Amino acid sequence: MVLIFSVFSKYILTFLIAVYSIQCFSVFRHREEKERDGIYLWQNIAMSLIYLISFLTLYLNTKDADLLNFYGLTQLILWAVILLYRFMYPEASKLLVNNMCMLMSIGFVILARLNFAKAKKQFIVALISIGMAIVIPYILKKFKRLRRFYILLAAAGIGALVFVLVFSTAINGSKLNIKIGGVSFQASEFVKIIFVFSMAGILTCMKSKYRVLTATIVAGIHVLLLVASKDLGSAIIFFIVYVIMLFVATGNLLYFIGGLLGAAVSSAAGFELFSHVRVRVEAWRDPLSNIDNSGYQIAQSLFAIGTGGFTGLGLTEGAPERIPVVEADFIFAAISEEFGVLFGICLILICVSCFVMFMNIAMRFNDMFYKLVAVGLAATYGFQVFLTIGGVTKFIPLTGVTLPLVSYGSNSIMVSLIMFSVIQGLYISVRSSNDSNEGSEV
Repeated sequence: MVLIFSVFSKYILTFLIAVYSIQCFSVFRHREEKERDGIYLWQNIAMSLIYLISFLTLYLNTKDADLLNFYGLTQLILWAVILLYRFMYPEASKLLVNNMCMLMSIGFVILARLNFAKAKKQFIVALISIGMAIVIPYILKKFKRLRRFYILLAAAGIGALVFVLVFSTAINGSKLNIKIGGVSFQASEFVKIIFVFSMAGILTCMKSKYRVLTATIVAGIHVLLLVASKDLGSAIIFFIVYVIMLFVATGNLLYFIGGLLGAAVSSAAGFELFSHVRVRVEAWRDPLSNIDNSGYQIAQSLFAIGTGGFTGLGLTEGAPERIPVVEADFIFAAISEEFGVLFGICLILICVSCFVMFMNIAMRFNDMFYKLVAVGLAATYGFQVFLTIGGVTKFIPLTGVTLPLVSYGSNSIMVSLIMFSVIQGLYISVRSSNDSNEGSEV
């Protein structure tokens, strides 16, 4: 009976997430908020059913009552987040709130399947982060002079990266974390947001003709510090975000083309300078020939995705634990194996809808500073999703970054929730100033 339920449930889950992902884009067909309320309701129903069926499947296969307790508590918190945003910020983007909770719920499910202790830790960090992040839209609405502190923000970001480089202990050759009071922080995750604000300030507040040069120097220092720490995944994200923000601020296509050429040259230099980059590239080129060594991780990821097929093997029916670090860097492979490739594609579409909404918010601003902040955060989120899923599926070499709101990682989920809250604050601000004459939410 349990096996029948597991097999049948995977088809229901695929159908429900397909319904949800389609609704993510159908909202853009309507201009009136009342026309979208039904869409948001269907999303909430689909999200809740996916969560319920997934944990019921886990419980039936494991008979672990703690899973039911975890489900009940996390489901209440996810509902509370949706209601809190609607009560505290009536003008907030309901689509982004729904997507944020949907991605977190998928993360909780797959982490509970892979490592229940890590799932509980992830939930605790998420709960604390939500408590911090939910006040950010209010702070941004009240604090209008943030742009003036771009020099201080740039210095804070550089200072944090210098501190990591000097005082952090290398793990697997990379210096990533700093410990404060026994708690470990990956500084580059938090500096991402600071970097976006500082770049926006430099490109809009500096009246000097040297603003582009100043932005380039500041961005270069960030990237070089990350390279020196061998945090190359973050270095790539910072560089791409800088190039995109510079292009939007100036409208000069040559800057964009030059940035892409610079990225290509830097990648080639990284291949020559760092042995672990060469190892990852060789593993990417032919993982099967290196399956006993460097290619093992990516080969197991591809096996998992291929074994799952379109509809997946069903929760607990796969073997994602064969993939090293599956809870963090390779969580998309675990999802594809047990939920199916179709489910994985729908997950990608949800991430794409978040990126589209980020850019939609950016395009609404007449104020270049806030436009650049929204574009920078959109580029940060979108490129991180691309690097994660591209690495797992062998589209690009591995970079070691996580899937926002889904992968295991205290710093990752905290920063992702803060990022979504900053975007909400920007959206609320632009709606308050512009939307009274333009219509309602998109």
